[in-house]
Amino acid sequence: MKAKALAAADTSLDTTSRTALNEDFKSLRDQISKVVTNADFNGINMVKSSGTTLNALANDKGSSKITVAAQDLSLGGSNVTLAATASFATAAAASAYIATLDTNLTNVNTALTKLGTGSNALASHLKFVGNLQNSLTTGISNLVDADMASESAKLQALQTKQQLGVQALAIANASSSTLLTLFR
Repeated sequence: MKAKALAAADTSLDTTSRTALNEDFKSLRDQISKVVTNADFNGINMVKSSGTTLNALANDKGSSKITVAAQDLSLGGSNVTLAATASFATAAAASAYIATLDTNLTNVNTALTKLGTGSNALASHLKFVGNLQNSLTTGISNLVDADMASESAKLQALQTKQQLGVQALAIANASSSTLLTLFR
């Protein structure tokens, strides 16, 4: 848009060329509206006027949150101050948009930086939660494995005692039957 306005600001340009540049300028302007309007994901749009600020839980108690503030990138908003009806018919009008577009570029870069920082914070927290979940799963698995090993050792000890008891009874029964054969 800035390139179109800069080219149209040339006073030696004829009306037909300036009109063509204005049509390109308006097409790009309208594309901003379409992109902002269609930037919905899962029912949330963080870049439209009165966009949705995202709050994500940062701890298990819900007392801490990661907040990613919505950024208004709509035409006529706080970051893109260019009006939804912006166009030019003269070199002077095109020239007037150049400074506005420079300011808007700076504002949009700042807004995108804020969204990017929030995105990085959410990605880092997601990675942390994933690692924490893996650690908990591994810890629980180790506890279950330790309990299983302990129970297996107890079972083996009880089976050994049972076998020794059966063997002792067999010896005791064998002794009495030997004694009985002697008294016959």
